[in-house]
Amino acid sequence: MTRLAVFIASFGYCGYFPIAPGTVGSAAGLVVYLLVWWTQSLAVEIGLILLLFAAGVWSGTAAERYFGGIDPGPIVIDEVVGMLITLAFIPVGLSGALLGFFIFRVFDVIKPYPAGRFEAMHGGLGVMADDAMAAIYSNLVLRGVLWLFPGWVA
Repeated sequence: MTRLAVFIASFGYCGYFPIAPGTVGSAAGLVVYLLVWWTQSLAVEIGLILLLFAAGVWSGTAAERYFGGIDPGPIVIDEVVGMLITLAFIPVGLSGALLGFFIFRVFDVIKPYPAGRFEAMHGGLGVMADDAMAAIYSNLVLRGVLWLFPGWVA
């Protein structure tokens, strides 16, 4: 079971990328978003976010034990879910998705309150919750940019 948990938590071993695994995980999230966007289904979007969040809580707990640390670098399922939340319910094209990617990476790194506190939560819930909060901030900022500059980002 530990091997499965690490596979899920690292999102198919994307988290083992030697440079900036969180950024690679976020890029994997963009690929998953493309699949969601292609379906044009609100149910798929919500269902996938909930499914991956739950999988991240379970696998993140086991992977933390395996790696021996709190939210270690190879765990990137939180970044994948973060990208899905960042772009959730916003009809964007490529430039909007890339802007969302950049905004999420900034919020994921700086972890404004209360995201930083969520990281201190025990196990996989802490792994997932801080990125989910950063993604909510990112979603709101992206919406603001689209509202202020509607023709600039599609």
